[in-house]
Amino acid sequence: FDVTHRSAELIAAADSLITDPPGEGPHVRVAGRVMTRRIMGKAAFFNLQDSDGTIQVYLRANEHPEGFFNEVFRRLTDIGDIVGVEGFLFRTRTGELTVHARSLSMLCKTVRPIPVAKEVEDASGEKVVYDAFRDKEQRYRQRYVDLVVNPQVRDVFRKRSAMVRSMREFLDRHGYLEVETPILQPIYGGASARPFVTHHNALDMTLYLRIANELYLKRLIVGGFEGVYEFSKDFRNEGLSRFHNPEFTQVELYVAYKDYEWMMAFTEQMVERVALDLHGTTQVQVGGKTIDFKRPWRRLGMIDAISDALGVGCQGLSDAQLRDAARAKGVPVETGWNRAQILDEIFGELVEPGLVQPTFIVDYPIEMSPLAKKHPTKPGLVERFEAICNGKEIANAFSELNDPVDQRERLEAQARQRADGDEEAMQLDEDFLRAIEVGMPPTAGLGVGIDRLAMIMTDSESIRDVLFFPQMRPE
Repeated sequence: FDVTHRSAELIAAADSLITDPPGEGPHVRVAGRVMTRRIMGKAAFFNLQDSDGTIQVYLRANEHPEGFFNEVFRRLTDIGDIVGVEGFLFRTRTGELTVHARSLSMLCKTVRPIPVAKEVEDASGEKVVYDAFRDKEQRYRQRYVDLVVNPQVRDVFRKRSAMVRSMREFLDRHGYLEVETPILQPIYGGASARPFVTHHNALDMTLYLRIANELYLKRLIVGGFEGVYEFSKDFRNEGLSRFHNPEFTQVELYVAYKDYEWMMAFTEQMVERVALDLHGTTQVQVGGKTIDFKRPWRRLGMIDAISDALGVGCQGLSDAQLRDAARAKGVPVETGWNRAQILDEIFGELVEPGLVQPTFIVDYPIEMSPLAKKHPTKPGLVERFEAICNGKEIANAFSELNDPVDQRERLEAQARQRADGDEEAMQLDEDFLRAIEVGMPPTAGLGVGIDRLAMIMTDSESIRDVLFFPQMRPE
């Protein structure tokens, strides 16, 4: 069925398509799903929904073959059917833009009824909606129905797509190369997480779904590219929550001859640009709060933030003292946890939730950052930042460690932590170490969580609201 116009195009071009008297202008051909029907004797109105919105259609019995109106339209056409309409555009007496159907074609018959919300007025004149498709779990499981009956959901995903496009254009304008790196990896790395494990039959070897693409992108910097980025699907074998899905999207960027200070300025510039492209302003409404992405963003040292939350300076505390201080503040730390795990839990429980406006948390303890360069003037810390907004991390970045001796020592320490039972500690990747030994220039690296940022930019309360098909337990 050849479509000449979508609903939004009809609205935009209405003045040029409507003639007086009606019917002498150009014919239009539209297609979509029947969403409502109002039959009035020998005539009927129905709303046709396409990807852009809805348009009203008018059908008159005497303009169609004998029996068509009663036998085909009234008896056999249901809400949810997909039809094609050819006719001309006019306005009803009430001014509503309408397609006067000269012909109607059944393009796909629904054999399963779709939910139809009914809106009535109660005794006080307030509108009450019945049978709306609102159950969260049903909506996530049957996203195809959700998109049909809740058109505003489509707007969320259009904004997400526009957000990614804005970021890609921003990175391209700066001359950085978009690349692709392996999803199936013989050794996983680049983050602290448990992987999904699979097996390659022909090679008879274990492979892992990537938890990050960092180590491969750094290999490209070693190879001579001075700026590379990748929008990637990554996979972490972790629990589900409002902020976590085992399959997620992030963009990682690596730029040679830069450091984390430069990357902070670049990050706030890029996210500010995204807000302006999507909303026309740096101020975004999220859950009743106004979040302002206008530069510059606040900066706060991680050790200072944790010390303020605990009420005691944590830099000189032993692991046992740090654990006791955390428990005294109600932070649930386990006895066998190492220092990095304790610090991460304290930050996540006591500091992160209070950071609503975009904030850079800077200068992390070395134990938490095995791939970041040591800070030149702050012993025990590394040049790392996380961007926190609306109480959750949206970006993570380092001055990348390019000292091969230091990098080997840190990955060997990670291997010892794995041996001691830390399943999220990194593996020792000899090929990555060999690449660093070839020589990597000073480099700044950044990872931005696309799903988390999309939650903020679309005012969505759960990561599942910005994923078409979130992971669910089997029905």
